[in-house]
Amino acid sequence: MPDFLTSSTHIHITTWVLALVLFFVAVSMAPTAKGRKITHMILRLMYVLIIITGGLLFAKSLDFGQGMLYGFKLISGLGVIAFMEMVLVRGQKGKSTKGMWIGLIICLVAVLYLGFHLQMGFKFF
Repeated sequence: MPDFLTSSTHIHITTWVLALVLFFVAVSMAPTAKGRKITHMILRLMYVLIIITGGLLFAKSLDFGQGMLYGFKLISGLGVIAFMEMVLVRGQKGKSTKGMWIGLIICLVAVLYLGFHLQMGFKFF
């Protein structure tokens, strides 16, 4: 039976990769397209899965003695989800999304750096 930590890490990475793909697919569609609404709803399901798997990983991360850094990663991850949602909703309403894109990029860079840098992550850096 696979280790819970390893399998949940892979599930978590799979969910956020799928969410990013769905996000860019939804952003590339016309704001009034029916497919965009369906893609957005599937993306919201992915948000829930990301939060569940991320919460499980956060609970496990407290064993490593770096709770504050993992807390920053958690907050940055929630920021990524919030900014993705705001980009899609504001774009659909025809409002400016420039600030939301900037926030999304900052949070995404922070969460990726922390996720790959900390002990539970894969060592790319």
